[in-house]
This record gives sequence, C-alpha cells and structure tokens, in this order.
Amino acid sequence: MSAAVGWGALAASSLVIGALLGMLRAWPRRLVGLVLAFGAGALISAVSFDLAQEGARVGDPGFLGLGLAIGAVTYFTLDRMLERPSPRGNDQGPGESAGPALALGAFLDGIPEQAVLGIGIAAGAGVSVGLLVAIFVSNLPEAIGSSTEMRSAGKRPAAIRRLWLVVAFVCAAATVAGYAVADNVTGNVHAGIDGFAAGALLVMLIDSMIPEAVRQGGDISGLVTVVGFAVAAALSGVS
Repeated sequence: MSAAVGWGALAASSLVIGALLGMLRAWPRRLVGLVLAFGAGALISAVSFDLAQEGARVGDPGFLGLGLAIGAVTYFTLDRMLERPSPRGNDQGPGESAGPALALGAFLDGIPEQAVLGIGIAAGAGVSVGLLVAIFVSNLPEAIGSSTEMRSAGKRPAAIRRLWLVVAFVCAAATVAGYAVADNVTGNVHAGIDGFAAGALLVMLIDSMIPEAVRQGGDISGLVTVVGFAVAAALSGVS
C-alpha cells in the first residue's frame, strides 16, 4: 500500500508543479502554446500505447470501446456544463474557456490512468516506468496551460492553487484505490478503465488543447506535437 501511495503522489505531483509554474510569471503566449502542443503529442502517445493498446491486450475490445464511449460522453457533457464566458470578438474568450476545460481533462483522465498504475503495482507487475513518466510529462503542460489561462482570465491565484491541489489529491487517491481493488478487477474492467481515460482525453484534445496550442503557438505547433509524441512513445517502451 505504501508503494501505491508514494508512486501515486509522485505521478500527481506534476499537476501541482505545473499549476505553480503557470502562476509564477506571465508566460509568453507563444511559449504556452508550444508547451500545450508538446503535451498534446505526449497525450496522443498515451492514448495510443498506454491506454488503447494496453486495454485491448488485457480485455475484450467491446469493453474497451464501451469505456471509450463513456469517457468521451462524460467529458463532453461536463465540459458543456462549465461556465464559458467568451464574448465574440474578445481575444480573451477562448483562453477563458480553455483553462477550466484543460483542468477537467486532467481530472477525468488522471483518475483512471492512476487507477491503472495502482492495479499494476498490486498485481506484482511493478511500476510501469513508461506509464508513470507519460502521466508526469503530460500532466505538466495541461496544468501549466490551464493555470496560465485562468490567471489571465482574472481568477485568483489562491483559487487556482486549491483547484489543482484537489485534482492532484483525487488522482493520487485513485492509485491507492486501484491498488486496493486490484484483486477484484477483471481484465475487462481494466480495459474499460483504460477506454474511459482514452475517450476523455481524445475529446479534450480536439475540443480544447490542440486548438489552444495552435492559436497561441502558431504554425510550428504541429512540429512540437510530433516531438511530444516521439518522446512519450519512446518512454512507453520503458518498463
């Protein structure tokens, strides 16, 4: 159990680190966009290799697909329920909506990702270095981009810190929960959890993260996304 607590806290700590970095100073818009682009590439890799491929390996494709659909619809629904004060013609509008959307994405994909981490520890498979680093690396751009956007929109730093501390705590607790229930989790449930995270991530990427990366980072964003994908894909092969 102590291993699950430690590794879960380590993986989730990047959410708080990223949020603090985003509030540390006024980051250039282009730099924020490129950070988001790198993170988008890392998350695409996580969806491909650490979630969808792993889910298909441990369970039936139908359960993976069901989890994918539920994760996508859950993110889409909750994202639409967020307040999005983005008057047309106001350049801050897209930024204001992107901050909460990125935070929601980090929350919805972080819980199942870290639950899978805990299940792996309990199963005696040890810590997947690839999954751990992929979680850590992809969390940073999400948190940096989100906290930067919310700070620019006028949200109080104390409120931003509280938000990310809560998200990090819940995600870390998911690792412990995954460890605790591992004996009762079948391969199909594992596949469904992977699918949920993948579905939420894919909708968040297309709705919020990639558009915001291109808007702020410019035409080089695509190249930086490829770099993020390549780095995370290489790490996914590490065990």
